[in-house]
Amino acid sequence: MAKRAVFLDRDGVLNVEAGYIRRVEDLHLIPKVAQAVRKLNNLGIFCCLVSNQSGPARDYYPVSHVEALHQRLSQLLFEQAGAKLDALYYCPYLSPAAGGVNPEFTAWSSWRKPNTGMLVAAAWANDLDLKQSFMVSDKVTDVDMAHNAGLKGVLVSKNAGKPVIGGYLHRTKPDYLAKDLNEAVTWISKQIKKNLE
Repeated sequence: MAKRAVFLDRDGVLNVEAGYIRRVEDLHLIPKVAQAVRKLNNLGIFCCLVSNQSGPARDYYPVSHVEALHQRLSQLLFEQAGAKLDALYYCPYLSPAAGGVNPEFTAWSSWRKPNTGMLVAAAWANDLDLKQSFMVSDKVTDVDMAHNAGLKGVLVSKNAGKPVIGGYLHRTKPDYLAKDLNEAVTWISKQIKKNLE
């Protein structure tokens, strides 16, 4: 039987938004995020990171640096609350028009959000039921992506100051607006409980 999942954006949802993080030690979790992920773990919900990471395409740093950042992220989640991500997906690609310069990663990609490629790939690889799943992000474009793939979209607004909505044509209404991941997880838990009743 296909599993439900919670897909998590990275910057501004799990770790403090700090632009392109060039030093691994500069990645810091948002307070109480590890505990929120642990709640999802305890509920048996598949937790999956989906993140645009264009640093390699912009030639800011290699893919190995993105992997090192994700290793630190996973380590901090475990150290702070025994929490874990079940899978991590990221898109290092960027089109030439959007600023890609490194030939290895300068390309159009169905994985680059708001395209749904990462969600579909995760669903195929891990037997996930997208229609019973959720996306949590601080960007309205990710909510739009969630709806396009049949998920519910939760927008967190406080972690990154305010939701990123400027310059995007589709003003998608989130299914829930939360101040942080902890509140988002509380709402998601209630929705799942309703569906089970």
